[in-house]
Amino acid sequence: MMKKKSIYASRASLVLILCQVISALDVPLDSKLLEELLQPPTITQQSPKDYIVDPRENIVIQCEAKGKPPPSFSWTRNGTHFDIDKDAQVTMKPNSGTLVVNIMNGGKAEAYEGVYQCTARNERGAAISNNIVIRPSRSPLWTKEKLEPNQVREGDSLVLHCRPPVGLPPPIIFWMDNAFQRLPQSERVSQGLNGDLYFSNVQPEDTREDYICYARFNHTQTIQQKQPISVKVFSMDSLNDTIAANLSDTDIYGAKPVTERPPVLLTPTGSTSTKVELRGNVLLLECIAAGLPTPVIRWIKEGGELPANRTFFENFKKTLKIIDVSEADSGNYKCIARNTLGSAHHVISVTVKAAPYWITAPRNLVLSPGEHGTLICRANGNPKPNISWLANGVPIAIAPEDPSRKVDGDTIIFSHVQERSSAVYQCNASNEYGYLLANAFVNVLAEPPRILTPVNKLYQVIADSPALLDCAYFGSPKPEIEWFKGVKGSILRGNEYVFHDNGTLEIPVAQKDSAGTYTCVARNELGKTQNEVQLEVKDPTMIIKQPEYQVIQRYGQVSFECIIKHDSTLLPTIIWLKDNDELPDDERFLVGKDNLTIMNVTDKDDGTYTCIVNTTLDSVSASAVLTVVAAPPTPAIIYARPNPPFDLELTGQLERSIELSWIPGDENNSPIISFVIEYEDGLHEPGVWHYQTEVPGSQTTVQLKLSPYVNYSFRVIAVNEIGRSQPSEPSEQYLTKSANPDENPSNVQGIGSEPDNLVITWESLKGFQSNGPGLQYKVSWRQKDVDDEWTSVIVANVSKYIVSGTPTFVPYEIKVQALNDLGYAPEPSEVIGHSGEDLPMVAPGNVQVYVINSTLAKVHWDPVPLKTVRGHLQGYKVYYWKVQSLSRRSRRHVEKKILTFRGNKTFGMLPGLEPYSSYKLNVRVVNGKGEGPASPDKVFKTPEGVPSSPSFLKITNPTLDSLTLEWGSPTHPNGVLTSYVLKFQPINNTHELGPLVEIRIPANESSLILKNLNYSTRYKFYINAQTSVGSGSQITEEAVTIMDEAMASRQVDIATQGWFIGLMCAVALLILILLIVCFIRRNKGGKYPVKEKEDAHADPEIQPMKEDDGTFGEYRSLESDAEDHKPLKKGSRTPSDRTVKKEDSDDSLVDYGEGVNGQFNEDGSFIGQYSGKKEKEPAEGNESSEAPSPVNAMNSFV
Repeated sequence: MMKKKSIYASRASLVLILCQVISALDVPLDSKLLEELLQPPTITQQSPKDYIVDPRENIVIQCEAKGKPPPSFSWTRNGTHFDIDKDAQVTMKPNSGTLVVNIMNGGKAEAYEGVYQCTARNERGAAISNNIVIRPSRSPLWTKEKLEPNQVREGDSLVLHCRPPVGLPPPIIFWMDNAFQRLPQSERVSQGLNGDLYFSNVQPEDTREDYICYARFNHTQTIQQKQPISVKVFSMDSLNDTIAANLSDTDIYGAKPVTERPPVLLTPTGSTSTKVELRGNVLLLECIAAGLPTPVIRWIKEGGELPANRTFFENFKKTLKIIDVSEADSGNYKCIARNTLGSAHHVISVTVKAAPYWITAPRNLVLSPGEHGTLICRANGNPKPNISWLANGVPIAIAPEDPSRKVDGDTIIFSHVQERSSAVYQCNASNEYGYLLANAFVNVLAEPPRILTPVNKLYQVIADSPALLDCAYFGSPKPEIEWFKGVKGSILRGNEYVFHDNGTLEIPVAQKDSAGTYTCVARNELGKTQNEVQLEVKDPTMIIKQPEYQVIQRYGQVSFECIIKHDSTLLPTIIWLKDNDELPDDERFLVGKDNLTIMNVTDKDDGTYTCIVNTTLDSVSASAVLTVVAAPPTPAIIYARPNPPFDLELTGQLERSIELSWIPGDENNSPIISFVIEYEDGLHEPGVWHYQTEVPGSQTTVQLKLSPYVNYSFRVIAVNEIGRSQPSEPSEQYLTKSANPDENPSNVQGIGSEPDNLVITWESLKGFQSNGPGLQYKVSWRQKDVDDEWTSVIVANVSKYIVSGTPTFVPYEIKVQALNDLGYAPEPSEVIGHSGEDLPMVAPGNVQVYVINSTLAKVHWDPVPLKTVRGHLQGYKVYYWKVQSLSRRSRRHVEKKILTFRGNKTFGMLPGLEPYSSYKLNVRVVNGKGEGPASPDKVFKTPEGVPSSPSFLKITNPTLDSLTLEWGSPTHPNGVLTSYVLKFQPINNTHELGPLVEIRIPANESSLILKNLNYSTRYKFYINAQTSVGSGSQITEEAVTIMDEAMASRQVDIATQGWFIGLMCAVALLILILLIVCFIRRNKGGKYPVKEKEDAHADPEIQPMKEDDGTFGEYRSLESDAEDHKPLKKGSRTPSDRTVKKEDSDDSLVDYGEGVNGQFNEDGSFIGQYSGKKEKEPAEGNESSEAPSPVNAMNSFV
């Protein structure tokens, strides 16, 4: 086999370490071998370091070990030898180091408290256990105390203290009542981590006399009970009654009602506190607050996020629980208690320390005399642990000297070891939070070769498939393995065999002549041994008559054949499937020796039928489709898929090409369009067929390109317009010779997963791309622009390699080269990768904010130095939030918004700001690992803007000449209001607008009485608010002053005159003629003059009012109306709020005229009533509600 070298530019000690990795022996897990080999002791079982025992039961301190010869055991107690024979209460189990302290026969557990350590020793060394601290559990009684009743006022907070006795281990606390029912807990009432019961505010229902705290000691299965605590809650009503009963009538009495209070933290106290937790433990932080209403607790981590998937909230969110904490969880955690009256907060500074934990624990080392090796012990912790070594339980500094041993910090280097170098070494890694102790032995063995594979083991394989012949072995030094075939055969060599490091012989393509006896010989300098195995090569199982596609009429009979050929020494079994499932349990299905028959075929029998042939060594299958039809086929030409080609022949065999020829099958009335050639690689993927090429249907030979080290078989499929034929029978096999790889792995990448590593990945070559046995990869890297020499390592057929100890985020040149037993692939191209990213170190500086207008600001910052980004710069994030509105001076819940700017941008726009508000922002740089620290918060303020429209405009109290206007301040003032601007103008009977009057009103006013208005006149009002920037949008409303009764009487008097009666008759006749004309023109689709006028006057939209009868209105006496002040039907008098219900006219003059509902007096005079809809003004943001009102028509006639 070819030697493969790795280029390492490193110190001599590193070379020595690599040598030991190559030289160290692996001891096979063979039970017989393990029983015979000498081996230093190994601790297999021991009690936990902190061992709390039940004082009522015997103490069992475990210590089990294995070794050859079996080890003896001894113990130390509190650092001195523990003589077991002198203590009648202590015995050691036979063939074991486990101690049993007899407590149940008079011993006292307290007498055996202490630190114990076990030593297991034989002639090859001594292993030691951890220091086992024995402590009996304790469950002391509660100290007696006088408990005063708790009298508390309703709404106040209360804490009931538990103060359990100090036990070992600490007890579990819970609160119950006299009936042994757990006390209900809620956001208002809950138990703290210290066992106390906290009431955020007490309620009358909290009054009871049986608040009992229980402590459960699990080790001793005992429960201790505290004396019941009494709580009496005085409600305000009962307290007032009590005070009143004891005071005279002249006394002033009365307790204050329940007062709501903002939150105050009950625990922890103060504004800050600290907590230290160990890595891997559960972090529990607690905040319980008093207040009324009951406060709600929220948790945040300052400058970061709570870890996902490891964060849980308990006790109604009063307890924050983070499992499996690490150093990254250190930081400031803030709890915020909030109710409707305010909030309180507390910051807990958490520091995560770490007891020692393994990075590389020392591993047992088996060496041959004269070899080299290392023991490596690497641990981490916070603070960093101290590493110390012991040899056979004795500090290595005072242990017997060994010239083959050299201690170098966390590494012991062995060179030219001898059998006397065997020993057990202990590595101790310790800091103030704990320690780790590991035993690892160095076992120097001189053993002649042994072959562990059974003698004359029989191997059976199918021809043309791989054969693997085992030769498991052991020896020290490591034996060399050779294979022979036959009794007097020569040593096996050549490309047709693969020799594996574990002694296995692989025959990639076993042929019939490969069968026979093979001999494995193992030899080293201490001796030689051999073993024979037998190989039998069987003929493959084949289906020589496959089931064929069938079309059968319903209720007919169909049969599928499956005739096989197999090795005579193998017993085949045939299984039939339908649609890849078992055949239906139906007597119509008859399975014969080599066929399947279906009687009385139905539509449900339609599907794919598969014949599977299994032997103990191989399996083959073939399928055919059954189509069930209703009617017999018509006597037309039957078009079908072609029959498969046959008689495949290989000629012109070369190393990289071969010629394949075949004879086409029957076309079945549809010409063959093309032939598809597929190949099978029997060496790497037996049974899997791959597409090779496709040729026209007129061609029956093809020159095929081949790859090295592939055992080819070919088959051909014919294709016509109906479909594809069944594949042909496979051609004979052709094994190409091995060669160097032609190509290197693709998609090579270097991306760090941690700040101190570089993960190199690639897409492995497929089996046939290896071009030969022993596919491996040479992975090379060097730091770009820093290293001149490449560092390389050769790895097995994997797709990833991790380089540790790299600087954070630096570029590396990387290349991956394939190689096999014949040599290397061409020199690969280099790619650039980067070691792992870390969070950015600094925040952007010189953050400046330029306010562009009241809703837009521009933020600038200086880019951070690229070296401090420590990763791929993805961009910058701007966090900004509104602090308060400057007009209302009120704070609100802070809702942070985030804008991300990709790339190396140094500015960005902040849209959607609220005018006249105070904002804060900070900027953070972002890389692939996450966000860096935030820049200092920058405060900026937005200028005033124009306000929104007043929230409402309401007109009330109409009189003959006055109206009262009321309005609401704008919902969004967007600044300091300077004034309101009121505009109004009259509207005449033709809905034309009169002159506009403008009034400026101080900003602190919200109502106005307008006087000296015209009676019975409609007015339209516009009002808007102003800031120093300008006017906001306006809101509109309409209203009408009421009618004078004297004028109404004058109308009645005029209406009784004869000339007026005649005039009204003429007007009525004119209206009747107009109505007829309008109906005629309406039917013709014409445009009426009234409509034209309405279109020209677009400001008011006329909304007619529907009459009861759908015609001109009703006849009533206007005089009687004036006398009785009765309202006219259908809105003849406007309600006080100036609004009426909008209704549609059915079909009357109002549809065509000016919105008139005509009414006639008893003398025939016309009394007009206007019903108007609010006018639309596109420039205004709000419009008034409709306010129709009757107006005396006489104003137009007199």
